[in-house]
Amino acid sequence: MIIVGLTGSIGMGKSTTAAMFAAEGAPVYDADAEVARLYAAGGAAVAPLEAAFPGVTRDGAIDRAELRQRVLGDPAALKRLEGIVHPLLGASRADFFRRADETGAQIVVLDIPLLFETGGERNVQAIVVVSAPENVQRERVLAREGMTGDQLDVILAKQLHDTEKRARAHYVIDTGRGLDAARDQVRDILADLRTKAALEASGEPEQG
Repeated sequence: MIIVGLTGSIGMGKSTTAAMFAAEGAPVYDADAEVARLYAAGGAAVAPLEAAFPGVTRDGAIDRAELRQRVLGDPAALKRLEGIVHPLLGASRADFFRRADETGAQIVVLDIPLLFETGGERNVQAIVVVSAPENVQRERVLAREGMTGDQLDVILAKQLHDTEKRARAHYVIDTGRGLDAARDQVRDILADLRTKAALEASGEPEQG
């Protein structure tokens, strides 16, 4: 099984690209979606986060905007948050791998926004970075409700720069050229990875 790490800075189109991989038959583990499940009413993260950050729950679920304000600019608070959430994510990821293995998946995709920032690239065999021109990125993000330029700058300051991500990737998908072009890039990457998976399974040396 080839484990692909899919990443990209905010506003680059990573979620849309992840859906394209899933549509082409590659199981996708969506870290953001899993966090949403953990934060929802009844989620495993609700009680411990409320204990660590009193007042961050609304109607039994985590108020993500309030939680974000509690940890923004506070490294100790962020570390406390990560200490609660990361082990829960690890357990759900292990369950994802178990299901993928049971279905005989050749390729799985881990959709992880902070892949490089958390050292997650050490746990994957191929890295796909989703990118777009900076002006396109800012336009997309600032179109989101409640997002300001200052907030975007704070977020970007905490992420590895897109140029560095691209340099460290095995594959780069440029979403600035439209959906059809992105889909073609996804298909090309999967074709290449499936060839490598077949060679790996056969024990033949990789060509080129």
